[in-house]
Amino acid sequence: MNKYTYVIWDFNGTILDDAGLSRKCVNRLLSERGLRTLKSTDEYRRIFRFPIIEYYRLAGFDFEKESYEELAPKWVKLYLEYIDEAKLFCDVPRTLDRFHAEGLRQAVISATEISMLRTQLSELGILNRFDGVFGLDNIHAESKVALAKSWRAANPDERVLFLGDTAHDAEVAAEIGADCVLIARGHQLRSTLEKCGVPVKSSLDEIDICAD
Repeated sequence: MNKYTYVIWDFNGTILDDAGLSRKCVNRLLSERGLRTLKSTDEYRRIFRFPIIEYYRLAGFDFEKESYEELAPKWVKLYLEYIDEAKLFCDVPRTLDRFHAEGLRQAVISATEISMLRTQLSELGILNRFDGVFGLDNIHAESKVALAKSWRAANPDERVLFLGDTAHDAEVAAEIGADCVLIARGHQLRSTLEKCGVPVKSSLDEIDICAD
């Protein structure tokens, strides 16, 4: 018997392998301003967090010289310029198939701007695999708690598993009464995820949806 009726997926770092690309974009912005760049993806993962403005501060940006609202669209422009470098994690399609075969409905809830999110899912060939796709109405990636709460209000009886790659995903899951599994290969270090009090896996293949 399945423990869940619905799976909610995070996008960046859970479905899309884009941590390296994200570091490349922020390094370009840092370099252009004469600031120290992040030397490795793990260094990037060590400082990454929500809200994204806090991560930008840790990266070294000076918001007295240039606002976050000015920086964010520049990052998005670079990200879209390099987007072909980001690939679907190889276990995503078979996991989508496995959950579908078990009768689970699936949705994406992301801090990505909604039209950008839908375009990326379409280009990856998996947009039609989801029963719902929910993103923000802006590019500032502040939080997806409100999106998740809105979804939960419309789906109060679903038994939900939330899949993500950051501590924020664990926080969002807790807000809507969902179980959470974090995959330690995205935008934060395993050591950070292990402090969240939820299971941490290395891949989607390790997830068990059956009741205990």
